[in-house]
Amino acid sequence: MFRREFVARLAGLAALLPFVSLSGLSGAAAAEEAPIDISTVEDMALGDPDAPVTVIEYASFTCPHCANFHANVFKDLKKNYIDTGKVRFIHREVYFDRYGLWAGMVARCGGAMRYFGLAELIYGGQREWTKGDDPAQIADNLRRIGRSAGLTNDQLEACLSDGAKAQTLVAWYQANAETDKISATPSFVIDGELYSNMPYAEFAELLDAKLAAK
Repeated sequence: MFRREFVARLAGLAALLPFVSLSGLSGAAAAEEAPIDISTVEDMALGDPDAPVTVIEYASFTCPHCANFHANVFKDLKKNYIDTGKVRFIHREVYFDRYGLWAGMVARCGGAMRYFGLAELIYGGQREWTKGDDPAQIADNLRRIGRSAGLTNDQLEACLSDGAKAQTLVAWYQANAETDKISATPSFVIDGELYSNMPYAEFAELLDAKLAAK
């Protein structure tokens, strides 16, 4: 995605917040009165916290390139680098639209223990749950994914109608995108350096070089 479109979406995302309250609740409106503290947002991470290399992925649950990365690169990355203690991997959500925000809220609904399992389901089913233009149907599709991972209807309604959490997540995303100069998805910050999307072979070569330099 080109930077101009990315920045335009970032600037306009706040207008989508009232739609977060999917069941008619007024959570988003009430949240406007509360201060926003982005330090309350938890980074979702895999791997040894003391791993020699840290990889931060910036990705949107509605981005086809991100879904492709998770289908074709991430599994090998996890097996060869994350599970072996070489890399700590952090997944940071980018919200291009309300559907991506809702997906992030569902993924986070199960807490850190379920996050990556839910993320895999959301990326894997992206073509199906994003079909159509009806927001209610999209929300129902995401609820269905949440239920398939063991979340209850009450849990999902509470998560999706949490306007304060939605506003905090958007502010967190905007701060991260500005700090790390994110202009496309997926993007990767590897030990403080920004990289664009790449196939597994290039990713592995880059990680091996960074590991060798430690």
